Amino acid sequence: MKVEDFDFDLPEELIAQHPLEPRDASRLMTVSRTSGRIEHHVFHELPDLLQAGDVLVVNNTKVIPARLIGEKEDTQAKIECLLLTRREKDVWETLIKPGKRLKIGQTVVFGNGLLKGKLLEILPDGNRVVQFCYEGVFEAVLDELGSMPLPPYITEQLEDKDRYQTVYAKESGSAAAPTAGLHFTPKLMEHLRAQGVEIVEILLHVGLGTFRPVKVDVIEEHEMHSEYYRVSQEAAERINQAKAQGRRVIAVGTTASRTLESAAEENGQIVAQEGWTDIFIYPGYRFKVVDGLITNFHFPKSTLIMLVSALAGKEQILEAYHLAIQEHYRFYSFGDAMLIL
Repeated sequence: MKVEDFDFDLPEELIAQHPLEPRDASRLMTVSRTSGRIEHHVFHELPDLLQAGDVLVVNNTKVIPARLIGEKEDTQAKIECLLLTRREKDVWETLIKPGKRLKIGQTVVFGNGLLKGKLLEILPDGNRVVQFCYEGVFEAVLDELGSMPLPPYITEQLEDKDRYQTVYAKESGSAAAPTAGLHFTPKLMEHLRAQGVEIVEILLHVGLGTFRPVKVDVIEEHEMHSEYYRVSQEAAERINQAKAQGRRVIAVGTTASRTLESAAEENGQIVAQEGWTDIFIYPGYRFKVVDGLITNFHFPKSTLIMLVSALAGKEQILEAYHLAIQEHYRFYSFGDAMLIL
């Protein structure tokens, strides 16, 4: 299957530069997997579109202020460091810009010495392994010195950094937000629970590999980066019970989808577990658990639109995207949403 098959022209003005207020004021396109019918709603109408017994599975990861600006210890040259994945306590896989300025063994100083990072290794994909040195608690130092790692296509400053977190974010570790969840408010979640929709939390720490461009021509040759995930025993039992009773399991975001499918056996049973997943879902994949999906509008030729196409069909998704462009939906992280059922 060709990557070009997932290309489309997106006007730059449709790339959302800021989040709407309130969160659930975003538009919501609904797409039926069976009939192909497309309808237009507002996200706060979600309770009217779901039914009692549905299970919404959300990713409760929390974005860390992962972007650090520092200087080389010897030359004071400016260095940008983006934390990607924690390998062990003080050792992180990072993205360094400009990468060629920093050699193995050299040190970057952040915040006048509050934090120092020594380059240990250069990985084949260009990422850098860095060991950090500091006093106190790393998360506190990072909160003081770091900034939110907004995607490069967002050029406007984010005034409220909590706006790049979901309202149910709990466990720090992501380099990017699971953006489908940004549309939920506490009030909307209360409304959903009150009408019998079950909400189950799982975890996947989002790395940048999910969003990197696919650089091969043939989809099957693309390799995903690994991301840490965890499904608790309670979450597994609740999801398995829902499936056994014929209730719908609806993933909130592609990260929740990938986590569920990574933790599922061939018979569709979720097994409580934690580990690393590099699952790549594209058309032809048979979903074991996911019956529906809430997701934002994604990049052309991205692994994200490939996953969405695997669930609803490539032709149907591209038709929906072309309609979204005609109707001036807002795209990407701070954009509007789609509900596939």
